[in-house]
Amino acid sequence: MFWIKLLTLAGVGSIIGWVTNVLAIKLIFRPLQPVEIPIVNMKIQGLIPKRKKELAKSVGEIVETELISMEEIIDQLIKDENKHEIIFMVKRKIKEIVDKKLPTFIPSSFKGMIDGYINDMIEQEGDKIITELTEKMIHTATNKIKISEIIEDKINDFELEKLEEIVLAIAKKELKHIEILGAVLGCIIGLMQGIIIFMI
Repeated sequence: MFWIKLLTLAGVGSIIGWVTNVLAIKLIFRPLQPVEIPIVNMKIQGLIPKRKKELAKSVGEIVETELISMEEIIDQLIKDENKHEIIFMVKRKIKEIVDKKLPTFIPSSFKGMIDGYINDMIEQEGDKIITELTEKMIHTATNKIKISEIIEDKINDFELEKLEEIVLAIAKKELKHIEILGAVLGCIIGLMQGIIIFMI
């Protein structure tokens, strides 16, 4: 008789623990819209939908301050190998302009001298000019473009149903473990209650 009661309490505890954790996981997102409970005069809403704006702002600020900044993005875009490529493209463009814009009666040797002189100047000053332009770009971009605001807007525009679907898909295993853990803890609590009741 004692073992039946003990197993019953363990089973009930497992069910309560599992159901509690399942509901807790559901309440992260659901209900999406506030639901009013008339008797207690209280509104309930999922944690993420309720605090979506705060979450979006926090994520944006963390990404901008801790993960990536405009300086790093521009630095990645204009590395040394990219500088050489930019210089090469500038040279090629100038050659095209010299060939097209200079009158046809000017000797090709003279055009070659102009082109050579410009190429030498770009070769000598190009790296310095690109570095200066990069610094100006960083300054301008930092003042005008806020990564935190872009991310904040993107998260706020994101559909909650889609966000829920993505989170549940990514954390499916972990959430299942939480549900099972709830059942295990509930079972242990049920067993402890049964033993305490028997001892009393």
